[in-house]
Amino acid sequence: MKQGTSLNTLAATLLRQAQAKRDYLVDTRALRFEAGAGGESKITLMAEEPESFQVNDFTHRQIADRLGIPARYFDMMREKNPELLGTNVNSWFAAKPEKRLLRTLDGEARAFLSDRYRRMDNAEVAEAVLPIISELPEAEVISCELTQTKMYIKVVNRRLQLDVRPGDTVQAGFVLSNSEVGAGSVRVEPLVFRLVCSNGLIVPDYGQKRYHVGRALEAEESQAIYRDETLAADDAAFLMKVQDTVRLAVDQAKFAHLVNRLRDAAGEPLSGNPVSAVELLANRHSLTQDESGGVLRHLVTGGDFSRYGLLNAVTRTSQEVADYDRATELERLGGKIMTLDTKEWRELSVAA
Repeated sequence: MKQGTSLNTLAATLLRQAQAKRDYLVDTRALRFEAGAGGESKITLMAEEPESFQVNDFTHRQIADRLGIPARYFDMMREKNPELLGTNVNSWFAAKPEKRLLRTLDGEARAFLSDRYRRMDNAEVAEAVLPIISELPEAEVISCELTQTKMYIKVVNRRLQLDVRPGDTVQAGFVLSNSEVGAGSVRVEPLVFRLVCSNGLIVPDYGQKRYHVGRALEAEESQAIYRDETLAADDAAFLMKVQDTVRLAVDQAKFAHLVNRLRDAAGEPLSGNPVSAVELLANRHSLTQDESGGVLRHLVTGGDFSRYGLLNAVTRTSQEVADYDRATELERLGGKIMTLDTKEWRELSVAA
């Protein structure tokens, strides 16, 4: 499993960000977008006291998506003709006026969202869940990270373990993730941690999630907005459900079921051409050339040409990926391979 930051560093960063972040409900006609050289842009709230924020890559993409500007064309303007990009964006801000939630932090516009976006922030989620983790016998945070778009906390229960094969021991755990910027819901997903190689397998189909959708926000135009008492009460009730889900995430019966699925996978041979199987997997799940090469290398060196061997090759490759978000997606891909239906697995297993 890819290692991130320490839990203490994560907690300190969440606390600082909770104090520094600001949210604004804005009419797009009161926004001014300016694109500059080198792909840099800023967005300004045209209020009595204008405020400007740098626009990060993720927010650029949200603006393009919302305005219906194709990504390739948006990126080409951003690189080669920033003045044209500014004209395009500002024209559509005026022609299609609407209220949007602009989330900012440290002078950066980090999200451009619907006015119905339900704010469930990382500090709130972590504050609700970390005490529950400390109550679980032998629970250990083995990896955590705060990326530009998401927070991750990955936990293993050292007490709950079984063998897939003799000497191949796995332990039960879960992954808690959340996005403050519209990149995903609050999610609690089962994690299977393989001791022999420190691989983490996430099983997304078995998880719980909560989308960031609520009633429309209300505020004076271009003013900072804060959580009201009604939303706070609703969120408190939801976070109690998250706490209950975390307590059940290392359920022994559920873990035994997942291990049985892995045992079955160990008996399902990859009988075709391993190279073709990896190529087909790469095409279907948009693996890069480096990622597919890593999967093939670990499959061959592992010498386990089965469904279990293939999913372990994918999760082992995740440890070599620089980006933590992408590494987590590969851990989820391992879980997807485990749960492929008979038809999909056969297509992979007999690829010639």
